[in-house]
Amino acid sequence: MRSQNLPSSDAPVLERSYPRTMAATLNDCHKHKLWIDLDNSPHVPFFVPIIEELTKRGYNLLLTARDNAQVLELLDYYHLKCRHYGRHYGKYKVVKALGTGLRVLQLTPLILRERPDFALSHGSRTQIILSSLMGIPCLAMSDYEHASSAGFQPDWIMVPEVVPDNGRMDRNHVIRYHGIKEDVYVPRFRPTPGIRAQLGLSEEDLVVTIRPPATEAHYHNPESDQLFRCVVEYLSQIAGVRIVLLPRYKTQGPLLRRLWPDLFSSGKALIPEHAVDGLNLMWFSDLVVSGGGTMNREAAALGVPVYSIFRGKQAAVDRYLAASGRLILLENPNDVKTIRLVHRNPSLKPTFSRASVLARIVENIASTVELACHPS
Repeated sequence: MRSQNLPSSDAPVLERSYPRTMAATLNDCHKHKLWIDLDNSPHVPFFVPIIEELTKRGYNLLLTARDNAQVLELLDYYHLKCRHYGRHYGKYKVVKALGTGLRVLQLTPLILRERPDFALSHGSRTQIILSSLMGIPCLAMSDYEHASSAGFQPDWIMVPEVVPDNGRMDRNHVIRYHGIKEDVYVPRFRPTPGIRAQLGLSEEDLVVTIRPPATEAHYHNPESDQLFRCVVEYLSQIAGVRIVLLPRYKTQGPLLRRLWPDLFSSGKALIPEHAVDGLNLMWFSDLVVSGGGTMNREAAALGVPVYSIFRGKQAAVDRYLAASGRLILLENPNDVKTIRLVHRNPSLKPTFSRASVLARIVENIASTVELACHPS
């Protein structure tokens, strides 16, 4: 997760040939082409290890992306080259729908030319629509059961096992995995000291990293904005606390500076001037507060104390994390005073025991590709 967007670039599509594995050789010597669409910031770090594993298996990968939030910056950070189509079209549903339709039209010539065998994403509406129209088998992953659909359904959906059936899919086409999606990439995390000094923070500061609510998302609830303001104003009055704010959109930074000019001028609050590694920042923070799902779950996967100010329909994953004590849900302004401010002593060599989630997901993808491309 990054604090700023880098300049966009129209880089060539990532489509490489890799040595054929024995498994691929046995499968009719056909190297399946998989189209992966990276639609939102959390999808990039999630798919990086999956892309690496699929590459090892000999799949030919076609990557596309949308210029949304920090997607392009993250692609550059992870050295993933792909052509991007479309952008974020704001919070109004009609404009969002028109933007989705426009992106479908923009992507159509590429997909007609490349003719992928299989489509894979973490809920890209554009990909689901285009795959349905072109008859491309499609697997969509999801960890938020309340996400709205565009009237089209993927052929398969993969979700954490704690997510309940939504009744819209045949159970035989619902694939489940143990854990949460952040367990795919968090176990690969290795801390890099120096992030505090880079941001002008001392080791004595009690650092709280805060992600504002997703004000332009379809699931946004204004109660999240109220909680966000209460959290910042409460923390701003406590000596020794420094607040690091990570805007979601280019427009959020200036709005936050206008809302709390004294906090910024005094150095009590800051917005990083350059891109920072989100996992690294959270690891060297004392606690995290976020108005959205992914950053909360990343902190929970890291084992960093985290408070959610999300007030939309709660996901089953978040209820699961809250029940296990890995996430605390703030539900009203009075809850803000329950935030525990304790210095952490983060290890430079953390150990994580959930690497099997990646292997399970990749195996599920490979099995589904074979089922789709070689039906019995």
